[in-house]
Order: sequence, then C-alpha cells, then structure tokens
Amino acid sequence: MTLEEVRGQDSVPESTARMQGAGKALHELLLSAQRQGCLTAGVYESAKVLNVDPDNVTFCVLAADEEDEGDIALQIHFTLIQAFCCENDIDIVRVGDVQRLAAIVGAGEEAGAPGDLHCILISNPNEDAWKDPALEKLSLFCEESRSVNDWVPSITLPE
Repeated sequence: MTLEEVRGQDSVPESTARMQGAGKALHELLLSAQRQGCLTAGVYESAKVLNVDPDNVTFCVLAADEEDEGDIALQIHFTLIQAFCCENDIDIVRVGDVQRLAAIVGAGEEAGAPGDLHCILISNPNEDAWKDPALEKLSLFCEESRSVNDWVPSITLPE
C-alpha cells in the first residue's frame, strides 16, 4: 500500500465534507462580491485587472467544462493566470461547471451580465481588507490544499 492510498483511506469523508464546505463558501462569496461590485468576469477583463491592480485582487476562479479542456488558447490563458496568481499570493481555484457558475452570478441575456465566465476575479472594494467569512473559509481551503501540493484545487459548486 502506498502513502497516497493510506492517506486516501483516512480522508475520504473528511475531504468530501471539506469540498462541500468550500463549494458552499464559493457560492456565498460570488454572490457577496457581485452585490458589492467586486467581481470581474472574463479572461481578458481579468488579465487587464491583474495587470493594472494585482494588489486589490483577493481571489480567482477558473472555470472550464469538459469541452473547454481541448481549447488550447484557453488553457494557455489559464496557465498564465495561475502563474501570476501564485506569484502574487492570490488564492485560486478551479470549477468544472460553467453553467452552474452562470446560474450563480446571473449570466444571461440581460444587459450588463458577464458573458465569459472562464475566469472570475474578486477584488477588494476599497483599501481596507474586505472581511467576508466565505473568503476566509476559501483562503483556508486553498492554504490547506497548497500544504499537500494541490496548488489549484478543484471545487464543486452546490446544486
């Protein structure tokens, strides 16, 4: 039995509960950030924000469905964004359900709704640190994931 198998046996229920808690926290964070106007959606829009003001970005979500996995350009953008976020101490997660993400942030036909949800940034609304319990939970989740060399953990959003 390998070390990974031993670890996996002990932590399956714990990791499932941890993942569900992170998914719920991400859902809450997205809604809260959208209400406060701290949400930037879109790969290119996110790259602009990261270039201009990376110090105010607190969290990054990369989202791709199975059909997006074959999009080489999108994967290159993801790699660059991941590297930038890691270098600038910005917590980052992956989500595998763009449709569910769209349902949460309200993407649709109405004016002003974000169209490209492959990358979402959450920024501080002002210079004071934004204290959101969901953001704190997700930061802890990312820190725990990094401690086991999972630099960009995947999160499943709740239904």
